[in-house]
Amino acid sequence: MSERFNLSRRGFLGAVGLGSLAAIWGSKGVSAKKYGGVGKTFDQATVPTNGKFTLPSLPYDYGDLEPHLDAETMYIHHQKHHQALVTNLNAALADYPKLQSINVAELLHGLSSLPSAIQTAVRNNAGGHANHAIWWAMLSPKGGGNVGGALAAAINTKYGSFNSFKTTFNDIAARRFGSGWGWLSTDSKGTLYLASYPNQDSPYMEGLTPLLGVDVWEHAYYLKFRQKRAEFLSAWWNVINWGEVGRRYDLAIAK
Repeated sequence: MSERFNLSRRGFLGAVGLGSLAAIWGSKGVSAKKYGGVGKTFDQATVPTNGKFTLPSLPYDYGDLEPHLDAETMYIHHQKHHQALVTNLNAALADYPKLQSINVAELLHGLSSLPSAIQTAVRNNAGGHANHAIWWAMLSPKGGGNVGGALAAAINTKYGSFNSFKTTFNDIAARRFGSGWGWLSTDSKGTLYLASYPNQDSPYMEGLTPLLGVDVWEHAYYLKFRQKRAEFLSAWWNVINWGEVGRRYDLAIAK
C-alpha cells in the first residue's frame, strides 16, 4: 500500500508562503527561489545553466555496476532515455524565458500554475529529469550494505527495522502497474514516506524531498532481467550509495 503524502495546491502554497509560481515568474528579475525547506533540490543537474538543463555525467563507468546492473542497459538508459528527457524539457521551456531559471523541483511543485500548453511536457520531462538525476547519484560500485546515521534511526522508527523497510519498499515498487518509480521521500520535519509513482511523476510534486528512488520502467532492467522485476529489485540493493542517500536526508531536515 502506498504511503503517498498529498498536499493540496492551496495547502502547499500556504505552507511555503509564496503565493503562486505565476506571481514569481510574472515579477521582474525572476530567480530560482527555494521553497522554504519543502522539496529541496540537492542535485546540480536539476538547476538550469544559462537557461538550459544538461545531462549529468556519471561518477562511474557504465560497466562498473556489473554484475548487478549491466553496462548496455546503463548506457542506453543514460545516453538515450535520460538525454531525451533533457532535450524535451528544454524544448518545452524554449518559448518561456522566465521559466528557464527555475529548477525542476520548483517547476514540479508549481505544475498547475504553469501555462497549460506545457504542463504535460513539464510533468513528464522535468519529472523524468529529476528522477534520473537522483537515480544515477544513488548508485555506486561500492554500494550496498546498510544505511547509517540519522536516516537509519528514522527508518527504524518508521518501519521497525531495515529489513522491514526493504520488504515494504520492494513490495511497493514491484506492485507498480506498468511504468513508474518507487520512492523514499521526506518532509522537512524528517517524516519518511514510501510510495510508488506512475510514469515520471516525482515526490517534488507533493512538496516532498526525494531521497531514494528505483526506476521500474522496463528500460531500466529488461535487457538483463527480462520481465523479472523482483530480481532486478533484489540486485539493485547491492549498488545503493547509502552515503549519498543519508546526505540528502541530513540536508532535507537541516534548519
